[in-house]
Amino acid sequence: MKRLLACAIVAAFAAQAGTAGAIGMLEAYEAALKNDPTYQAAIHENNAGQENRNLGRAGLLPNLAFSYNTSRNRSDVTTSTIRGEDTTHPEYTSKSAVLQLRQTLFNLDVLARYRQGVAQSQYAGAVFSNKKQDLVLRLVGAYADAQFTEEQLALSIAQRDAYREQQRVNERMFEKGESTKTDVLETQSKFDTSQAQVIEAQDNVTTARNNLAAILGSDVTELDPLVTDFRTRALFPSNFDEWRTIALNNNPEIESLRYGVEAAAQEINKARAGHAPRVDLTASLSRTDSDTLNTLNQEQTNRAIGLQVNVPLYSGGYVNAASRQAVANHQRAKSELATKTNQVLVELRKQYSMNLSSVTRIDALVKAEKSAALLVDATRQSIKGGVRINLDLLNAQQQLFGARRDLAQGRYNYVLSYLRLRGAAGTLGGDDLQEIAGYFKSAAR
Repeated sequence: MKRLLACAIVAAFAAQAGTAGAIGMLEAYEAALKNDPTYQAAIHENNAGQENRNLGRAGLLPNLAFSYNTSRNRSDVTTSTIRGEDTTHPEYTSKSAVLQLRQTLFNLDVLARYRQGVAQSQYAGAVFSNKKQDLVLRLVGAYADAQFTEEQLALSIAQRDAYREQQRVNERMFEKGESTKTDVLETQSKFDTSQAQVIEAQDNVTTARNNLAAILGSDVTELDPLVTDFRTRALFPSNFDEWRTIALNNNPEIESLRYGVEAAAQEINKARAGHAPRVDLTASLSRTDSDTLNTLNQEQTNRAIGLQVNVPLYSGGYVNAASRQAVANHQRAKSELATKTNQVLVELRKQYSMNLSSVTRIDALVKAEKSAALLVDATRQSIKGGVRINLDLLNAQQQLFGARRDLAQGRYNYVLSYLRLRGAAGTLGGDDLQEIAGYFKSAAR
């Protein structure tokens, strides 16, 4: 029966899948790393952010410039003689080449820019780490959602088929006078309702498949289901305070905002550097040929080395205003860090509690499914003995299908809560995905 339902699901969506194929959790992750547009954007964002370190360091390194100029000149030269004024029009080509070196010796603005660039690069790295964790969460969430909708579809089909079979039984019994018209109508009503639920479940599968395809970059026709011997694992570390310490030290969102605070602090130093002197070492090598009319047909080579000191005196109040603005932004960054830290700890506590409660909930749902299955068998026997009626069997089957749906949902919630807990702690990585992939396994693999 399960094999027939699986075949029905594949056949129903094969036309929409195009050239797609079956894919497991780890294969899906490899595809997402290459094709997910959100993750690809994060890669480029990180690459751009890492250049902030080099941009800041550039101000500390030597600045070398070369300039060359050549021009054709025509001059009017008037000279006084005893015979009057004599005017000539000499024409000549002048050339000049200058090679100049400038090395910063003391510049608080440049130093602050370098430190800010380092903080901004670290910020970009922390943001990228968070985006990479987010890819795992989005992928597993979409994968689990797609698989759960397929299970819901399978259960809806099984439920509809059960009502259809029960409807046929009731019609035969009604013809023999062993059942009532009410039983037939009751079964017909439940069958019609279940048919509508099958259509809705098919739409949900399509939507979930499309969401997963957007991450993978291609459609699939088959996903690995949850293993039948699904077993929860003991949470390590088991103490929440340890998880809290791990999160405070490793959560990439908190880490990125810490670097944001540092970058804002360096913005203060940049603003205040507007009142500080700047000292540069300068060196130049220049060569001219007929640079002016007075040096016509003369070549000159000049070599110079020295110090240049610039002392800002007054800039219309710009430095003070920029400093006050930078201080306010620094305080804002610190407040944002505190807010995000609280949010992360709340999420950490939520996922920690959900992970623990999911274990107990799954155990209870497993027992509920077994009890519901036993109830269906017992109700069938009672109907044969005349103690129960067909409506009781329909209700028992409804309870069984609901128990199976809740069990599947509970298992998916356990998987996701575990990953979200690791994500909130900032330790979610490939090893965790490898562990979660063990919960999904195709019979063909």
